[in-house]
Amino acid sequence: MAKALEGVKVLDFTQYLSGPHCTSVLSELGAEIIKIEMPGRGEPERVAMPMTPKRESYQFLSYNRGKKSITLNLKDPKGMDLAKKLTAKVDILVENFAPGVLERLGLSYEEAKKINPGIIYASISGFGHTGPRKNDVCYDVVAQAMGGLMSVTGYPDGEPLKVGCSLGDYMGGYNGAIAILAALHYKKVTGEGQSIDISMQDGIWAMTFPDRANYFDTGVTPKRFGNKLSSSAPFGAYNAKDGYVVICTITDDQWHKVLQAMGREDLIPEEKFSTREKRTKNMAEVDALVTGWLKDISAADAIAALKKFKVPCSPLPTFDEVANDPHLLSREMIVEVEQPVSGKVKLSGSVYKMSKTPGDRSMRVPDVGEHNDDIYGGLLGLSAGEIENLRAGFII
Repeated sequence: MAKALEGVKVLDFTQYLSGPHCTSVLSELGAEIIKIEMPGRGEPERVAMPMTPKRESYQFLSYNRGKKSITLNLKDPKGMDLAKKLTAKVDILVENFAPGVLERLGLSYEEAKKINPGIIYASISGFGHTGPRKNDVCYDVVAQAMGGLMSVTGYPDGEPLKVGCSLGDYMGGYNGAIAILAALHYKKVTGEGQSIDISMQDGIWAMTFPDRANYFDTGVTPKRFGNKLSSSAPFGAYNAKDGYVVICTITDDQWHKVLQAMGREDLIPEEKFSTREKRTKNMAEVDALVTGWLKDISAADAIAALKKFKVPCSPLPTFDEVANDPHLLSREMIVEVEQPVSGKVKLSGSVYKMSKTPGDRSMRVPDVGEHNDDIYGGLLGLSAGEIENLRAGFII
């Protein structure tokens, strides 16, 4: 099948999660990713936990499928010279070093632009390349904290919590990919490349802020609400007799349908529950009605009653139930990838269901330096002898 980004070449100077996730999205959509790794050992995330029984990192397998791996010592002047030659041959450069690192090594955006005037140069970092915090060290949990997410995540009487995945990293990667795709379109229209500066903190803040935008009107600091929504009720996970039931209501009509499912149509005219704003003000009473109904019935019976009236609801499955969910399986969201070392490994499938150019995450992860001959010989035109000399000098 055709690929949406077929013919697009990306030079990938990324490691760990946010950068590799960005370039994995581009790879999944058909771009050719040339992943730079350190000679002799590859990138540190190759040994990140958890690992397969054969000691391959699931994180690395997840975010580096389908890429071409080459080794290159960027601290050696000859290695940087090769990096510059590669820069001249690609459409996009992606890096997620700390701000200033690639510049000090000799490959800033200004330098890359001299080599390749149309280059799209994307940088992903914790706090971006401008501002007073730009040089601070940042990992995902720091981005979640400084983006405001942890201040509103958790129970009112409990400690602040991060979400259960590396959301700051993922949003950094997704936002990087979105910006790159926009820059590719702009280049197609104008012929001009550009630099891209993505901050993980920015990405978390942009998601956290909208539901709490009235802070600037009220001056009231938003609180943690656990699984509830600060502006609607009933909303969240509620205890039934044998498990949790997730219920979501936003509109007045949905509230009326919850009452019908509960057999409490008599409360539809009740003034204190008549609008979303009033239900939020009387959230404790609303929740007491729902929990009182649920305490004596099974989660399955409650969900069946709610679905009869098309109330947004679900059970709260365990991770292993989600991993074996027939709906996810039907959408090929779990795929088997054949790895030379680990054999068949189950990984997540592509979210990009496109009729002409669907995403593809069935490709395997390359060995360290597997494509050295292909890239240095084929793309740069070096001879076998020149490549061997580079290996002997620990440059590749």
